[in-house]
Amino acid sequence: MKRMILEQSSEEFYTSHSGLALVGACINRHSELGRYVGRAARGNDQIAEIDILRSYLGLLCLGKSDYQAITAKREDPYFKHALGIGRIPSAERLRQRLDDGTGLVPVIVKCSRTMLKRAKVKVSGYKSGFVPLDVDVFPQDNSNTSKEGVGRTYKNYDGYAPIAAYLGLEGWCLEVELRPGSQHGQKGFVAFIQRMISHAATLIERKILVRTDAAHDAVETLVALQEAKNVCSIVKWNPRKNDPLAWRNRVFAEGKVVEPRVGKKMGTLIVHETKKVGDSSYTFKRIVRVTERTIDKHGQFLLVPEISLEGWWTDLDLPAEDVIELYRQHATSEQFHSEFKTDLDLERLPSGKFATNALVMALGAFAYNILRLIGQMGLLGQHAPIRHPAKRRRIKTVIQELIYLAGRLISTGRRLRLRFSRHCPAFAAFTAVYAQLLPAR
Repeated sequence: MKRMILEQSSEEFYTSHSGLALVGACINRHSELGRYVGRAARGNDQIAEIDILRSYLGLLCLGKSDYQAITAKREDPYFKHALGIGRIPSAERLRQRLDDGTGLVPVIVKCSRTMLKRAKVKVSGYKSGFVPLDVDVFPQDNSNTSKEGVGRTYKNYDGYAPIAAYLGLEGWCLEVELRPGSQHGQKGFVAFIQRMISHAATLIERKILVRTDAAHDAVETLVALQEAKNVCSIVKWNPRKNDPLAWRNRVFAEGKVVEPRVGKKMGTLIVHETKKVGDSSYTFKRIVRVTERTIDKHGQFLLVPEISLEGWWTDLDLPAEDVIELYRQHATSEQFHSEFKTDLDLERLPSGKFATNALVMALGAFAYNILRLIGQMGLLGQHAPIRHPAKRRRIKTVIQELIYLAGRLISTGRRLRLRFSRHCPAFAAFTAVYAQLLPAR
């Protein structure tokens, strides 16, 4: 192998993250963030609030959440031009201004949804017409820190326990609400789900299918979902202190029983229960499934039968197997959680202040939607780089394929030109997305 000569240009400027031009188009042309956030500098700071948010959103879309990462971008003209930043802050100023801007969380959440609406994103549902709205709590490991709000999570480590809502099969994030690690998932849940249903109704007109796990098995949840308009639901039942053996006898006697293999019997029963809440009575439907195993999957006979009990509250008028299958697909939201924690580097939050970390998570949800939008527009069409067929691309894939693209920034005739390599595999996809986000006048 011949030894190469390494050189650094003193005249030309190259960038490794050309995709920030797409990010800047989403922020500045579709979200209306500049309309709601101050553009003018404050006092002696000389850095506008909008520039602080643009800078941090740019870092998140590069998969970086630490404040210090902004230092390398202060001398980067492309980072500034692509995102429309007037002046890039230092790491210290970024930390200070985010601490002061915690009241912007509702504005950022609103602008994120505005971007989805103005971009006319496709919100896919099932053939039955339902559009899933998955709501779930996920823990963030912040062990060995003294950050405000860090507590023992249900995963048995110290951290936070934010709750997130994802709409459609694409997983558009409506909101992520940061919560202390020790807070129970049901606390404040009714108000949160009512707000999410209202937000979802601004994006779609089809019927919404709310899916939650057993942490939200409470009468107030079932009542709120039953009273919501144009909404159906599946809530995992929490058996708590119910006797599995008693349910086994009842389900096998009254319900539908099948034997998928030797040594395994499954019984399903639909039960209706009436509960009184205040002066009103509500009737709820519950699907109960009991599984009895006398031989395990490896063919080993069990000395004592293994009985498992599970169930789902629902108001769907569908066969029990279809309801169970719909709930099983709720597990896809776990991937969306992992994209927050790994792809956006938001497992360990950067600040010691709870309110600032809540702002960071709101910006994280905004960045998540930006990258999801870019991925849906550029990595699924005919111009996309060669990959296996899919209905959506992981955030990490979007960052690798479209954000981290090498390019040369050329300034000529009072215009900026971004030039890509002759063999750039994503050039066609990048051009197609840019044309959709910033159509020619």
